[in-house]
Amino acid sequence: MMRGLLIDDDEVYARVLRTSLVRRQHEVEVAHDSASALQVAARLLPDYALVDLKLGEESGLALVAPLRALRPDMQIILVTGYATFATAVDAIKRGADNYLAKPVTVAALLRALEGEETPAEPDAMLPLHRVEWEHIQQAMQECDGNVSAAARLLGMHRRSLQRKLARRPRSLLGLPPSDGWS
Repeated sequence: MMRGLLIDDDEVYARVLRTSLVRRQHEVEVAHDSASALQVAARLLPDYALVDLKLGEESGLALVAPLRALRPDMQIILVTGYATFATAVDAIKRGADNYLAKPVTVAALLRALEGEETPAEPDAMLPLHRVEWEHIQQAMQECDGNVSAAARLLGMHRRSLQRKLARRPRSLLGLPPSDGWS
């Protein structure tokens, strides 16, 4: 059983990814910021760390060296929705073992942990509706469940967003049941 540390400020994404890894016999703990990540890493001494590049106002790049110092053989994989060639080079120079762009499948993460190449296969991508749904979830979280504010953030009409949200239960967003006045 591999021990892993997932460091990501997106709580929904982290929960889904953790569940998928646990189903594959991994012991995974989650941290949502740098300070708690280093505390968990010092206690757990994980075999690997999956680190989001953007942790709120912090950069996941800053965690590479301290994690490597805790356990030199730890596999460190940066996972980001803001992938650029420059940050990939910076991550590798700082000591990361791999750099993957979100959305990434669990299969691609497992291949990276095994040291295999992670080609951009058609089946490795999430369907567009799933990417859209995750993007909507992130906007709703950033706006504390306010549909009008999330619609403005997403650049869409409030009613369009309400229709999309009506297709999925609010519990998937981590929000309380609607009282009908969104």
